[in-house]
Amino acid sequence: MNRPGGSPTPENRPMTVADLVARHGRHQPYAYLDEDTKRSVRRAILKALAIPGWQVPFASREMPVARGWGSGGLQVTLSVVGPNDVVKVIDQGDDHSVNAAGMRELIGRSARCATTTSTSAATIIQSRHRIPELDLRPDQLLVLQVPHPEPLRRVVTNEVDARRHHADNDYTPAWLDLYDAEIRLGGPRTAADHPVLVGGTRLMSPSPIPRFDVLRLDRRPHPILLGAGRRARITALPPHTPVAPLAFADRPLRPERCDGPCIRCGSTTSYRVVTEGNWMCTDIDACSVRNRRGAGEF
Repeated sequence: MNRPGGSPTPENRPMTVADLVARHGRHQPYAYLDEDTKRSVRRAILKALAIPGWQVPFASREMPVARGWGSGGLQVTLSVVGPNDVVKVIDQGDDHSVNAAGMRELIGRSARCATTTSTSAATIIQSRHRIPELDLRPDQLLVLQVPHPEPLRRVVTNEVDARRHHADNDYTPAWLDLYDAEIRLGGPRTAADHPVLVGGTRLMSPSPIPRFDVLRLDRRPHPILLGAGRRARITALPPHTPVAPLAFADRPLRPERCDGPCIRCGSTTSYRVVTEGNWMCTDIDACSVRNRRGAGEF
């Protein structure tokens, strides 16, 4: 039974990470990860920021989420978060999915920092499969969860060969794959994770974001950190980095087609998907902001 105030009693509340650590006579480190791990992750982040688009290896740890479901992004966030930060976590634009809610609670409790569902109020935004549609400020940090950081994985199956292509800036296999897709399908094969060229030279996987978001990566005013826990790689984009989708000059990458306005806010320029027969924005916070502004575009 809960107390009248609604908080559970010590006897029946769910066991936390702190409880498990205390049971084994150990001290729970700040923000879940031990300090050595956080230092190694931060060193990888600094190197990634110095070489935009380059895949920097790091010692990925076991996390309380499955690898491939945000363990890399979670390690990046926990390595840079501080008690004065405000953290927002979204899964395909939704703050309230099980994955986003669980990681938001873990970060908030272990780092003893505030959490929010407001994009404008957050200092750190961790996201899976979307870039927030509201404009981000230079003092905000975007962390993207990346399942597969290697943009050549479909056309160069050997990792050693892929690294050689990156070292030589030789992306002929990717260009040939794109040409084949244009000839056979009339456009890219995949709806998400379209590779991008960073600084005009380095090929990078932007994470499985839709083409709508790929086209918004160029020269953003804030840093972007991309963490891949399963592959133990960190990639970064410093502020104002030139980013362009891999595309031919006469066949530019186009965003997804949406045939109707959002049923909630009326937007015709946002990224929308069909839900129960209606077009709806996937970025819940941006949709709510538009609603509060009288269904006008921002």
